[in-house]
Amino acid sequence: MKKAILVRHAKSSWSDMSLRDHDRPLNGRGKRDGPRMAAHLHQTIGSIDAIVSSTAVRARATSQFFKEVYEDSIEEYLLEEDLYHASEATILDVIQRSDDQHDTVLLFGHNPGFTYFANLYHQGQIDNVPTCGIVGLNYQVDHWSAATMDNAKLSFFYYPKML
Repeated sequence: MKKAILVRHAKSSWSDMSLRDHDRPLNGRGKRDGPRMAAHLHQTIGSIDAIVSSTAVRARATSQFFKEVYEDSIEEYLLEEDLYHASEATILDVIQRSDDQHDTVLLFGHNPGFTYFANLYHQGQIDNVPTCGIVGLNYQVDHWSAATMDNAKLSFFYYPKML
């Protein structure tokens, strides 16, 4: 079994309107929620193997909180430009390109793609994956390239207001 965990970036700052969207940093709430959610995930699922993050500043900053918590188990840390405002098809493509030596991969990215993608695997409806929300997907495959919505199940959904 392979596990893909989607983490929407933590709350970003809009204080400097001259910044490009890609360059917006985290705000105070984002800097508070990131470490809390990283610690919660670590307590819940234990180790991970790899992190793949959007190149956007807010996604990279969020991924760093998780990288610090998981420093002993992370074998690979990648920046993936394709995750910046990715569609469902692009998110699946990034998952399918993951290295088979990794069983659990964290992906850091954005809405609306992450919410749309999570809903492909959920029987009900997730209205919104909020900032720093985490969605776990279990794929019943041995190789990432075989991951599809037909062989996966949503295993958990966490978000900061739950803590």
